[in-house]
Amino acid sequence: MLNSLYEKAIAKRGFIHDLESDTDIESQLEHKWFNRFIDESKGDFSIAAGDGSFNKKKFLTTNFCAVGAESIIYDGEIKKIDDSDIFDISHVSFLDELLSTYMAIYEIKCALRTLREYEVDYYMFDGSLLGDLQNAFPRGAKLPSKLKENLDDTVLNEFLRMFSIRKYGLVFPEIRDSLKLMELPRDDTDKTEDYNLHLASVEKIILLHELLQYRKKIISISKTSSDNELFRWNIPDIAFLDKFTKKQGMTIIRHKQVFEKAAFPFYNDFFKSLTFTIFYVRFQDNKNVLKVELPYKASKDEVFEIIKKINVLTVQGYPYLLNKAHNDVVITDRNMKELMKIAKIYETTNREVMSW
Repeated sequence: MLNSLYEKAIAKRGFIHDLESDTDIESQLEHKWFNRFIDESKGDFSIAAGDGSFNKKKFLTTNFCAVGAESIIYDGEIKKIDDSDIFDISHVSFLDELLSTYMAIYEIKCALRTLREYEVDYYMFDGSLLGDLQNAFPRGAKLPSKLKENLDDTVLNEFLRMFSIRKYGLVFPEIRDSLKLMELPRDDTDKTEDYNLHLASVEKIILLHELLQYRKKIISISKTSSDNELFRWNIPDIAFLDKFTKKQGMTIIRHKQVFEKAAFPFYNDFFKSLTFTIFYVRFQDNKNVLKVELPYKASKDEVFEIIKKINVLTVQGYPYLLNKAHNDVVITDRNMKELMKIAKIYETTNREVMSW
């Protein structure tokens, strides 16, 4: 089989086409990208960054899953806080979406603890908060009718009450059971995970509302993005810029709101009223372009000042704290094996048959 694949690769050599050779790149970049020196802020400020991770191991009857997040604070010295847990989750088609939502909850709770307990001036997120809001509602599972009928102020107030006494971990399982939001036999695991995905998404949405009370301190930074609204090519804007620019600089500043049709079970008017400030920046010649989002309508002067503050702790063109948080929090396959050994989990995966 491999030989036939090699032949196909030879036959289709170059089938992923680049931009047309006659494309006027300079005209595309004009008034949208500016080569410019980026200074470093001389002022005193504290800054933090956070990231999350998850991994899973599939067994015959279940999945062993680990989820975690970490925030790193710099206020003259490095400090850390983290949150994590392990779960067994049944086989469902939306497992990655479920774990991603759990991870986001841990990330936001670490961020909130950092903002409240350390009173940092800025907090850097890995990823896009606007993207989280654009896709706040689960796509992997249908909203159970029992839950749809009961997403009211009672549920909201119970989440807020639990948040006031629990600063970490997932609280939706307790709310699900205490308010009897799940109407099915407890051993119906497929339906249980449907409820869990939607309730976890509700928990995430309420936490995002709390986080965005600090929106003047929030900076979202992405190394990748599918957005192509700046150049309107069939490749992402960030890929276009990485390919056709090399110098330190930034793009024009754009403003964007959440999709009008985006649905939120709570705080709908608040989320729809937000205006995000979006731009791309390269902090060092020949390094990657980064996408930056601010969850408020920032002026040019505010954007330039934030860029200078990010640049203070930038190493090789990327914020050091974000890089460190990512490296600290990643859960490797080796980590999973160690966790399973400690937890004394030995169920067969059935993959050993493949090596016979």
